[in-house]
Amino acid sequence: QVQLVESGGGLVQAGGSLRLSCAASKPTARIHTMAWFRQAPGKEREFVGRIAWSGGSTYYTDSVKGRFTISRDNAKNTMYLQMNSLKPEDTAGYYCAAAIVSPLWPRTERSYGYWGQGTQVTVSS
Repeated sequence: QVQLVESGGGLVQAGGSLRLSCAASKPTARIHTMAWFRQAPGKEREFVGRIAWSGGSTYYTDSVKGRFTISRDNAKNTMYLQMNSLKPEDTAGYYCAAAIVSPLWPRTERSYGYWGQGTQVTVSS
């Protein structure tokens, strides 16, 4: 069982930056892929980006490319989401997720078996 805990959310003005963290409860040797999703009020949860834990390759949804960066620290069992040039439309609850095997559909929620509780990001205009 893998437990994930997010932190780092908060209130920021448009154009500002935040860094979210997702700490895994156990060594991440068995994790294949980790991802970030977000859910705005009244909307479905959407994929933000993912990182392959072993090789570190990343992939992002178009709306955050060039602004968000996912990284990981193997020694700390932690994944990060660096968010720059934030926009009001980035306001959402942000959730990290983990998959033990290579996800067939990495942009979909069902590909991930482990989830954190979420952290709120609010961007004011």
